[in-house]
Amino acid sequence: MTELPVTPDLLLRAYASGVFPMARSRRGRTLYWVDPDERGIIPLDAFHVPKSLIKTLRRGSFEISVDRDFEGVLEGCAAPAPGRTETWINDKIAELFVDLHGMGYAHSVECRLGGELVGGLYGLRLGSAFFGESMFSRVTDASKVALCHLVARLIGGGFTLLDTQFITEHLERFGAIEIPRAAYHRLLNDALKRQARFDGDYPSARVVSLLKQSSTQTS
Repeated sequence: MTELPVTPDLLLRAYASGVFPMARSRRGRTLYWVDPDERGIIPLDAFHVPKSLIKTLRRGSFEISVDRDFEGVLEGCAAPAPGRTETWINDKIAELFVDLHGMGYAHSVECRLGGELVGGLYGLRLGSAFFGESMFSRVTDASKVALCHLVARLIGGGFTLLDTQFITEHLERFGAIEIPRAAYHRLLNDALKRQARFDGDYPSARVVSLLKQSSTQTS
C-alpha cells in the first residue's frame, strides 16, 4: 500500500517491475500495488477468435480508431456497467494514465457506431510488452472487436507480451491463461529488452489476415 502522490515516472517503473496499481473503488483515494501470484496473459500466438467475430470484423461493422479519444475510453471503462457497480479506476489512476497518454506510453482503441463511442480499451506500452488495463462495451461485440484490433496491432508491431493482469471468463474465451509470477517476470524482462511499434495502418482486412495467420479460430 502507498499513499498519494504517485507520479507517471513511478508508475512506469512499477510496471517495468511487474507491479500495477489499483484502487478499491471509484472514489477511493488509496492506491494499492499489486503483484499477483498468478498473472493473466494472452499468448499472441494462441489468440482464440470466434468464427462469428471474424465475420463481424470482415463486415467492418464498427469504425475503429486508435488514440483518438483516450479520455473517452478511460471514462467508459471507469463507468458503472451491468453487473459492475464499482471500478478500480479512481481519479488518480485516471489522471496518471491521461498523463502517460500524453507522454506516448498509454494507448486506446476505440469502437464507434454512427460516430458514437460504443466500446474500446486502453493500456500501457513498454518495450514489446502491452499491459491491457480495461475495456468497455455499450453494444454487442464492441469490446471484442477492439480486442481483436489490439491483438492484430501487437502482432504486426512485433510485441511479445500481452498482460491482462487477471483473467475473466470473457478473456478466457480469447485464450487468456494464468502463469506463475516468476514465469511472468521472465517474459516481462525479455519484452522490456525488445522494441515494438504500436503505430501503422490496420484496416479490417489486415486485422483478419494477421489474426488468421497467428491465431486459432473457435466456433
